[in-house]
This record gives sequence, structure tokens and C-alpha cells, in this order.
Amino acid sequence: MGFPAIGKMAPAFTLLDQDGKKVRLSQFKSKKNVVLYFYPKAMTPGCTVQACGIRDSRKALAKLNTVVLGVSPDPVAKLARFIDKQDLNFTLLSDEGHSITEKYGAWGLKKFMGREFMGVLRSTIIIGKDGRVKYVMDKVKTKSHHDDVIALIEELGL
Repeated sequence: MGFPAIGKMAPAFTLLDQDGKKVRLSQFKSKKNVVLYFYPKAMTPGCTVQACGIRDSRKALAKLNTVVLGVSPDPVAKLARFIDKQDLNFTLLSDEGHSITEKYGAWGLKKFMGREFMGVLRSTIIIGKDGRVKYVMDKVKTKSHHDDVIALIEELGL
């Protein structure tokens, strides 16, 4: 399954956040833009760099009326530890069965150290207040992800 098409409605979902509370994509419709980013594993070096960049960009994202939701296959308890350890100020969602990750095209074949396996493809979907997909980032650089997202939202005029 590929990434959702730009201009189409973003696939609906309900996932548990780091506190075990249900978060629905629909709760943001007509209120905020949503940056939905998929990452492989909490507390790993690349994922930590990426999350801390977003954490440190909270004011800029708030000015753009944008909420960030990070999605990984980690269990709720691990997400809570990641938030506490890195003092993260945005929502992380648990997709242990990776069904939403698959629905968004962010689950696929990966290669690492000569080994092939299925896993999370680091990617980001920008969803407008109208609930439609505005942009798909299929190549994400962990160190500049936050700046890249902010520039895209400004460029798209969201």
C-alpha cells in the first residue's frame, strides 16, 4: 500500500497516546493542521534527534496552528518513558499492530546491514484543517525534520 494521495481525505484513525487516551484524527478537523510523522522506535538515536527537534519547534508550529502526532509501533508505556526522558511536548501514538502505519503507506521493506525486514518507513504526512493530505515527505532527515516541516507548512500556506 502506498502513501495517501495529495488532495484526498487522510485515512481516519483512532490510536492510544502515551497516557493511554484515545486520539482520533477527526478531533483536529477544522481546528488544526496535523503533522503525522512515522518513526521506527522510541529512544533510539535518530528518533530521539527527530523528536527533540520537534519539541524545540513548538512555538513555531503553534504559530502555524499545527499539531504534531508521532506514530510508532512502541507500546504506550514506552512512549510515556520517551516523553518523560526527553521532556517532549507533543503527542506520541502507539500503533503496535502497525495497521495505521500500513494504511498510511509507512510500513514496508527496509534494509539494514545487509539484512532485509519489514518495518516503519520514516515518513511524514502533512494534513490540512480540511482533513485532506497536503504533502507527503517520504525522505525524512532526522536532524532537519522540524525545519523542513515548518518550511513546507509555510510554503503550502496552511
